[in-house]
Amino acid sequence: MSAVLAGSVTAAAEPMAGDRVGTVDHEMGASIRAHEGVEHVSGVVAAATQTPGLDVSHWQGTINWATVKSQGAKFAYIKATEGTSYRDPNFSYNYLQAYNQGIIRGAYHYARPDSSGGAAQADYFATHGGAWSADGLTLPGTLDIEWGTASQGGDCYGLSQSAMVSWILAFSNEYHARTTRWPVIYTATSWWTECTGNRGDFSSTNPLWVARYSSTVGALPYNWSYQTIWQYADSGTFPGDQDRFNGDYSRVQALALG
Repeated sequence: MSAVLAGSVTAAAEPMAGDRVGTVDHEMGASIRAHEGVEHVSGVVAAATQTPGLDVSHWQGTINWATVKSQGAKFAYIKATEGTSYRDPNFSYNYLQAYNQGIIRGAYHYARPDSSGGAAQADYFATHGGAWSADGLTLPGTLDIEWGTASQGGDCYGLSQSAMVSWILAFSNEYHARTTRWPVIYTATSWWTECTGNRGDFSSTNPLWVARYSSTVGALPYNWSYQTIWQYADSGTFPGDQDRFNGDYSRVQALALG
């Protein structure tokens, strides 16, 4: 896997949805299951250049990270925040315990474009667990952006495609300004096509984490030529969702170190 190049993305600015801060928690991948279904993937065979990992939220409780490490996990993402009002109650415990086991871990933020702007949510995330440090065990934070519910304005949170691109860009730029790292973007190809219309190109700045519960990764969102991480199942060896890093362990270390 080649290094991610820093660059810039442009997007037409449009008004964002009004500030209606929600209190409903979400699990990464829940919308993937609802919209794309889940294939039987127990037969997935990992290539030698893929590295196993997981992602979790409070739904998995306080995790025994020593067991997770013994099962072969090399990296993990842990939910920290949602919108500008929600902090995952198990984040601090899981984030610290994964670190204590030497597992390279990062935090993720569940996007709520219906409730506030992208920059505000990036600030909230960076302040409440999403910061990055060059300690070799911290991955850049992830923006988890997927389908909204009817009460949140529908699949695309009530935003037009160009407004959605502007929202993601604002989050990405503010997170970079706060941490010096571009956030990973977690999404599904079908959501990205529907809600951005492929209007913005983030492939030169933001590592891609694609969700597809199948035996192959399939088509990628607009202009990304490869995924950095593939979430391929919502259950398996590890607690939570099952992931594979597109490279050997040295590439996970490289992303952690920037």
